[in-house]
Amino acid sequence: MEMPKPSSCIQAVIFDFDGTLADSFEAIASSVNYVRSQFGLAPLTVGEVRRHVGRGALHLLRQTVPGAEPASLLEKYRQHHERVMFALTRLMPGAEETIAKLAQSNIRLAVCSNKPVDFTRQLLEHFLPRDSVAVVLGPEEVPRPKPAPDMLLEALRRLHVSAEQAVYVGDMDVDIQAARQAGIPVLVVPTGAQSVEYLAQCKPDGILVSLRELPVYLQQHFGFCRSGNA
Repeated sequence: MEMPKPSSCIQAVIFDFDGTLADSFEAIASSVNYVRSQFGLAPLTVGEVRRHVGRGALHLLRQTVPGAEPASLLEKYRQHHERVMFALTRLMPGAEETIAKLAQSNIRLAVCSNKPVDFTRQLLEHFLPRDSVAVVLGPEEVPRPKPAPDMLLEALRRLHVSAEQAVYVGDMDVDIQAARQAGIPVLVVPTGAQSVEYLAQCKPDGILVSLRELPVYLQQHFGFCRSGNA
């Protein structure tokens, strides 16, 4: 699908969560290793778990707990994750200030993540001021998870903006693929599991060193619709 040219200004920014807004890899690895321990399996390093993050909890468990049915492990994973996710998750450098700057410019914000949506909502409420993010979506709320475009298209609908008025920010090839199918310009930060060299091969519209660059990048390349009206 050919991506339409963005409008003269941006009204909404949609973010991925794990690896983009938050470094949650230690928390995820802790819960994976808890499940592995139930089967007598040795713990994996954070780096080993990290490369399986981003495609949903079932994919994660399928890749990290071999020989088990991932659906049967999900409740064990969830129960453990609720106990560790706040202590072992942290916002990426620049995330909080970037969210604040975008909000000050009347940019509508959303998060679309393959992470279980209740975890995403709880973590956002824990780390950011209330109502900083208008729309939070997970795989439970759409027919197909990323890389399908369903989540992004639903976010656009709820934000009341068109694809040309939004930008998506992620850290993986699945984010680029989802944005392309939704017709949304896509930027990536190499703060997840995939290298900047690999991400460049996937041809996003831009690569940022960190989220701190995002407000200036958007202003220079698109401009903000300061009225905030669709």
